[in-house]
Amino acid sequence: MDFSVCRSRVLGVAMACATSVVACGGSTESGNTADVSIGGVDAGFSPFIAVVHLRGTKLAGIVDLQYTVEPKQSSLSRPVHVHYTSTALQKRGYLAPASDGIDLPVIGLYAGSTNFVDLTLTFADGSSEMLQAAVPSRAYSDPNGVYDHLSVIQSRTSASSLGFDFFFMKSTSGVPVVVDTDGEVRWIGKDGVANGGAMAFRDGGFVIADSTDAHVVREELDGTVIAASTNSNEISNFSHNLDPGKSGLLAEVDTQIGGVSNLDSTVAEIEVSGALLQQWDLAVIISTTMAAAGDDASAFVRPGVDWFHANAATYDPRDDTLIVSSRENFLMTMKYSTGEILWILGDPTKYWATFASLRAKALTLAPGGLYPIGQHATSITSDGLLMVFNDGTASVNQPSGAPAGASRTYSAVSAYLIDPINRMATEVWRFENGRTLYSAYCSSAYEGPGKSLLIDYAATANQTTRIVALDANHQVVFDFAYPTLGCNTAWNAQPISFDAVNFE
Repeated sequence: MDFSVCRSRVLGVAMACATSVVACGGSTESGNTADVSIGGVDAGFSPFIAVVHLRGTKLAGIVDLQYTVEPKQSSLSRPVHVHYTSTALQKRGYLAPASDGIDLPVIGLYAGSTNFVDLTLTFADGSSEMLQAAVPSRAYSDPNGVYDHLSVIQSRTSASSLGFDFFFMKSTSGVPVVVDTDGEVRWIGKDGVANGGAMAFRDGGFVIADSTDAHVVREELDGTVIAASTNSNEISNFSHNLDPGKSGLLAEVDTQIGGVSNLDSTVAEIEVSGALLQQWDLAVIISTTMAAAGDDASAFVRPGVDWFHANAATYDPRDDTLIVSSRENFLMTMKYSTGEILWILGDPTKYWATFASLRAKALTLAPGGLYPIGQHATSITSDGLLMVFNDGTASVNQPSGAPAGASRTYSAVSAYLIDPINRMATEVWRFENGRTLYSAYCSSAYEGPGKSLLIDYAATANQTTRIVALDANHQVVFDFAYPTLGCNTAWNAQPISFDAVNFE
């Protein structure tokens, strides 16, 4: 196939445009000749995105558009594939009603390459056209010298099996970074928020919450940013993660109530717009539980101090409960509707276990299991286990002289079977990685399709982040390393389906 590339200036910025493309003819059913052509390609806000301009009178009758970014010859990751209905094209402003043009953002480009993008267009008359565009992209240079400084400890091989092909890292600078399993950066956020790593991928875009105020933004993959704030007069800022809730997203927030700062001791459920749906004040919930059993709650619940440090929350639809991770203390489950504490799972040598009211809620851990210590990233696996990244760091903010609990010299991923009837927890499996890596804070482990796993050791020795993927048998598929300062590079990371992005 022959392609030619020209240079033009749009809005005073040098941009590349493809002036010749291969166009396969119309529908084999109708025999229509090709009508649609590519009028040019403008560079996007990053090397990983470009705007392809489609022109042709038939575009007014388009019902479906799909494109695929062809993978590099050496790639083992599935290609980026995006699908739009005509409704989605119009809603996003790419196609005007009765228009003969579409300005299509193409995401997932390889930086510093000529990308070949295959497009398939389907029309209301049943016909279809296929086009291929050659899309050049500029090289990527991370101004912070992080995401363009990948060290491959172990690369993915053709003999390996993995259920996902892309993941995104949650930078504490408020910008998501999408990488494929070959280690290629394929998308990076434009603006995000000034600070904060609380992010979730929802409906083809990222929801990002600010750690400095009650600000929430949605960043679309084309770089469009829509900003909003919560409708709560109590939430002062977001602190950790965004996880799937019953109706919206679960967030750990700081609040200001009656002039008192409540640090990391409140979980809120918000809509993707930031609007508050539900809120659980853990200080009130735990104080009520302790007082009802005759304990002095003020000795444990200390407003204005980071006594709880909530860092993750998971909604379990099987019993309508909320699982909350307290890095300082334990895992705790409560009823979604009332906040009633059902059980606690944590290191019994910590300060919390000196209170009879909290001990009464504790599950017994089956022999041989690891207690969750300093854990992050709660989730429910496909086979119903409660999984956490088990950091292994003792408590750091208990009262002077209070027991901080045990600590370990390595981090693990632990998956527990919870039996609330018999008040037992069994660690069904764990992944220790040879006990060679220790990430004291942050970090995550999430399941991908086919029971594969993505593990993020956010802050290991020598200021390094390690991103490790496991197959269903917990064998390492790839192991990537990035420079980091604290947890900045990837305080948390999750699989993402860039091979099947659908807009309807």
